[in-house]
Amino acid sequence: TFQQQKLQAPETKREQFRRYLEKSGVLDSLTSVLVALYEEPDKPDNALDYIKVHLGGVVCGEPTDTEVLQAELADLQQKFNLLMEENKELRNKLLQYEPSPEEGAPQQPEGVV
Repeated sequence: TFQQQKLQAPETKREQFRRYLEKSGVLDSLTSVLVALYEEPDKPDNALDYIKVHLGGVVCGEPTDTEVLQAELADLQQKFNLLMEENKELRNKLLQYEPSPEEGAPQQPEGVV
């Protein structure tokens, strides 16, 4: 009896894992990709890359969404910094041409923009 339980335990774990894969759709996805590869008239040089692409993965060497977004973020941050510096310079130039309130510049009433 103990020997039978010992033999059944790994089989039970395997069966549970198989049901898990089946329930989550992994077996269907793998089967359909492998069938598509089998039916491919011109077999690809790298079967693993074919499987990755057709399962929705990223093939090595291709930039991931994260890498693309990080590069875009860095570019936009640089543009933002340049625009902020330009804005600061233009504000300083504008202040040179506007008379200060002490020099008799007309004051706008509060609440008027």
